[in-house]
Amino acid sequence: MALYFLTDQPNHLLSSFKKAIDAGHVATWSYDKEGDFTHTAQQWKNLAWLRPSIAPGRLVLNIVKPNNANVTWEVYGIYHGRFIESMTIHCHSLFTSAQATASPTQGDIVS
Repeated sequence: MALYFLTDQPNHLLSSFKKAIDAGHVATWSYDKEGDFTHTAQQWKNLAWLRPSIAPGRLVLNIVKPNNANVTWEVYGIYHGRFIESMTIHCHSLFTSAQATASPTQGDIVS
């Protein structure tokens, strides 16, 4: 259950998305002091987090469950789909493609 954004500059992509949040251009996502992203819509807020990491040629985001619950398939789909949507709208020139896995991967914490 990971997101992969293919890019030559993964650090720049990550910092650009955070700057877009800070500037108020991205209103549906926030990030915490650890750098993890969560959806800000009341219906989806804090139901999961997307934890970024940098790999050669890509920005990786793994899904992390809240302390008191597991990540449901509905939350997985919403978080992954809407994050790709936001990155495409606000940072489309900084990556060449995005991919969401259909099953948990190393680094995901879903249950």
